[in-house]
Amino acid sequence: MSDPMAHVHLIHQLWQRIDAQPSRPALRWQEANQWMSMNWLELGDQVCRCADAINLSHYIHKAHIGIFSRNMPQWTLADLAILAAGHASVPVYPTNTLEQTRYILKDAGVRVLFVGEIEQYHSALELLDEGTLDQIITFDVPRHEIDHPKAISFEDFCQLANAGYMNRTRAVTAKQSTDELLTLIYTSGTTGEPKGVMLDYANFGAAFEMHDQRIRVTEKDVSLAMLPLSHIFERAWHHYILYRGGEVVYIRDPQSVMDVIETVQPTCMCSVPRLYEKAYAMIHGRLEQASWFRKALFRWATQVGEAEFDAQVKGVQTGWIHRLKHKIADRLVLRKVRARFGGRTRLLPAGGARLADDVNCFFQAMGMNIIHGFGLSETTATVTCYPGPQFEMGSIGTPLDGIDVKIASDGEMLVKGPTVMRGYFNKPEATAEAFTEDGYFRTGDAGIRNEYGTLFFTERLKELMKTSNGKYIAPQRVEGAISKDPMIEQIAVIADARHFVSALIVPCYTSLEAYAIEKGIQFRAVSDLLDHEAIQDYVRQRIQAVQQELAKFEQVKQFTLLPQAFCMTRGEITPTQKLRRKVIESRFYQEIDAMYTSSPMAR
Repeated sequence: MSDPMAHVHLIHQLWQRIDAQPSRPALRWQEANQWMSMNWLELGDQVCRCADAINLSHYIHKAHIGIFSRNMPQWTLADLAILAAGHASVPVYPTNTLEQTRYILKDAGVRVLFVGEIEQYHSALELLDEGTLDQIITFDVPRHEIDHPKAISFEDFCQLANAGYMNRTRAVTAKQSTDELLTLIYTSGTTGEPKGVMLDYANFGAAFEMHDQRIRVTEKDVSLAMLPLSHIFERAWHHYILYRGGEVVYIRDPQSVMDVIETVQPTCMCSVPRLYEKAYAMIHGRLEQASWFRKALFRWATQVGEAEFDAQVKGVQTGWIHRLKHKIADRLVLRKVRARFGGRTRLLPAGGARLADDVNCFFQAMGMNIIHGFGLSETTATVTCYPGPQFEMGSIGTPLDGIDVKIASDGEMLVKGPTVMRGYFNKPEATAEAFTEDGYFRTGDAGIRNEYGTLFFTERLKELMKTSNGKYIAPQRVEGAISKDPMIEQIAVIADARHFVSALIVPCYTSLEAYAIEKGIQFRAVSDLLDHEAIQDYVRQRIQAVQQELAKFEQVKQFTLLPQAFCMTRGEITPTQKLRRKVIESRFYQEIDAMYTSSPMAR
């Protein structure tokens, strides 16, 4: 039976948007402190030029072409051009190490790579010289730096297109079907080896249709692309905005989002919970410095906002006294908080980690419509999200229409639907393991469902960790890198739902004592050394030296030295020396919390 949603094709829809609204803004970005924009007609011209240049330069049928860059308009232009040329795009995180990038490009068979800035360019040059790549196309690298015969700027590359490029490109895309591969999204497994998630046009088309039934986006919407486009969440959302004819605004550095958001004034923006956690902490930190009157006013207004939000959730009408209070609270306090986010936000999808109820409730009270949900790369992002104003706090919402979620005997959430991937590229065994006999995808995450069909996330069954910034951490990879140092006997990485990676470390006590004696550090027992500043600095330097092969977001930022080793007697390790992470995190919860509350990183 054919899928009724499969008729939506991303590139076919692109031409329709260009024809329907050629002069409306499509992309906006900052360049030399000036805001630049591109309308739909210009976008179409650039996409067709680049697509024609790709097909004139490379004759491999349905090739895999990589994009290794931070967010910028050229990212989107290259992505759409790759698709319009009949190929599939392979995003690579701009912060990936050379080793990680090499693995992905080799596994995917990428020979042509679009790169962003000088840092990615230098990595790509090494891969070019060793024979992994055939050509590099740069987005934002100074021309005088492009000194390799197989490297070319994006602008010069697009000029390779021949006359008639637009009609020729449209003719190519007219033959495309929804069952063709659109992209390979690489996501790490528990061993740290990336797996290429195969998503086709039908997956994205189904996701678009399902979102149309849950939310409403129009050509008047402006979305600020804060998350990396190499992440499925931003990628799928960004394509959805373009599918609906909206405008996408780019910022290269997500850390600067609060510096530009008031200027951009987005109506929607997807993000990870960490953004709201930081904003919540900042607002309440400033509140502590305010006068007693301002504190009282803010708390009163927040309570009024919470009452308004509670009424919306329950679907009840409020009286005129409450409506008057809410109007006053909004004028004096609530709208000022919304103004800090641009003042026009109406849709704020959030996912990638758990959103704390108190943070969620606070911003809902301010009138900010955060739509929290659950999804994976393997499901083209969203599986569940809040269905509307009526939702239960702490939940991950209900499945999108057309997606079937069932709970296995061990609590694992299993998913079936048209947005689920076709499998992992070049990994038939991993693909087989990822699905049940009756075709449900194993999410690796446990959940429960209440009597109304609302889902609640309970725990991560897979050992793969995800930070509150939405970054995946394979703990064995990090632990393996740091354990290379002989000073480290045992290590347990902490990262899940935290905003940076930390570690509990059992050092080699003999080596530690020897170093202390060499440096003239006085101690009576090894326990005296663990918190000594010189010892802490010494261990920190050694850790930094052995984790250079890790991406920055994987690297351990804080650590605690333990006075005794993990052992089987206390249930901390198995007979085969594998860590029992839940036991360790439970036993050392005070030490772990201290790393996230009293460290400079936490402040």
